[in-house]
Amino acid sequence: MSEVSVVEGDAEDGTPAPDSDENRRQVLYWRLLARLFDPEEQASLESASVAVVEDIGLPVALLDPAASVDSVVQRHPELTAEFDGLMTPEPDADGERDRAAEVRRAALASKVLLNVFSTGNGTVTAEQLARWQSDAGWLERALGCRPGDVRGGRGGTGRAGAGGGAGPTGTGVGTPAPDLSRLIPEIGPELGSIEAGLVQRMHLREVLADPALASRLTPSMSLIEQLLRDKNNLSGVALANAKALIRRYVDEVTEVLRTQVEKASVGELDRSVPPKRVFRNLDLDRTIWKNLTNWDPEGERLYVDRLYYRHTSRKTTPQRLIVVVDQSGSMVDSMVNCTILASIFAGLPKVDVHLIAYDTQALDLTPWAHDPFETLLRTQLGGGTDGTVAMALAQPKIAEPRNTVVVWISDFYEWRTDELFESMAAIHRSGAKFIPVGSVTSSGRGSVNPWFREKFKDLGTPVISGHIKKLVHELKTFLT
Repeated sequence: MSEVSVVEGDAEDGTPAPDSDENRRQVLYWRLLARLFDPEEQASLESASVAVVEDIGLPVALLDPAASVDSVVQRHPELTAEFDGLMTPEPDADGERDRAAEVRRAALASKVLLNVFSTGNGTVTAEQLARWQSDAGWLERALGCRPGDVRGGRGGTGRAGAGGGAGPTGTGVGTPAPDLSRLIPEIGPELGSIEAGLVQRMHLREVLADPALASRLTPSMSLIEQLLRDKNNLSGVALANAKALIRRYVDEVTEVLRTQVEKASVGELDRSVPPKRVFRNLDLDRTIWKNLTNWDPEGERLYVDRLYYRHTSRKTTPQRLIVVVDQSGSMVDSMVNCTILASIFAGLPKVDVHLIAYDTQALDLTPWAHDPFETLLRTQLGGGTDGTVAMALAQPKIAEPRNTVVVWISDFYEWRTDELFESMAAIHRSGAKFIPVGSVTSSGRGSVNPWFREKFKDLGTPVISGHIKKLVHELKTFLT
């Protein structure tokens, strides 16, 4: 392309010229696409984009690939509000498109998308990874989520699907502004993949050996996976920094999952247990109703003789939870989430938690089940898969089948399939609750061996393969 210009007015033959704002918008998106697929800048697109950005009153720094979104908003704090929810636009009340506003959104969206999806080649420094993580956080904010939620699979927005655009490639005349919120389930894993690639391009051991550089790292699943794989090769300061990062990540995820467990309140109320007389349990409606006979119409006052409180205790029986998790290379995300989840359930009253990890060998991690940090440090990620070795440890733990739930997390790509499935079917027939789980990732992605999927379906115990919230609800239904 030798020349790009913004056209206004009608053509010489009298046909209407394309809308000038639509032209500006297309210039910005064509520059975005050119930059994503070719690191060499197109001079004509660059100069045209500069003209557009200056014309609409935005800083030219938006077009600087070396500038992070953080640096832009620090110099221009008024743009912060425009980045939030940028890609989840509200429909115009009158149904008409505000084309000038769409040009501004195109400039801001191009900045975020280019910074996140154009990562270059070569070695990545701790500072570059931190910058990318920050820019990814701005993309998540633009999608209407909190930073970290899309990469963690917790993304969601009340305005999902509001706009109707197809993303930055929809640049034709008449195409509405892009709304990428509907693509959150697909964007999350892609962001995770990009981040994993950046981590692999780092000289991680050198970064960990320098406390100043290590402090710039933000713990994420990709980084934790790499740390867990490499922990046996670390020592001294590097190992201490690695453990600190793992601890931070575990604490952050634990807080999220504990909230999910607490919200998934199920079980029958136990009215034999007196309610706690605390303000949060006060049943205001019942208190007013029971004391209406004390109403003083002249003074317009209600005299309360007795306060009534809600019952919150639920009936529970001693239960045993046995979690068996595949720690082979394809199940790292599940391994991390399950060790944390097991520790949360281990903290519930009257729940006896056992944790087993396996690849071609099995490891009983029950003594550390209450501490996911210590559990993860004892795992050996990678290797093949042989579920029969884990079954040999799990079966003796089933003392009272009716009060036992066995959660088996794996992609079920086994080489002794018939033998393993028959032992799983035996657990189910014994009266224990057997829950096969294909993935316990935050994003819900994960493949499952089709042979096992069909077998479990025929057995009446279909594979749970999705968001971790599904497993949380299944467990609380049985254990409380």
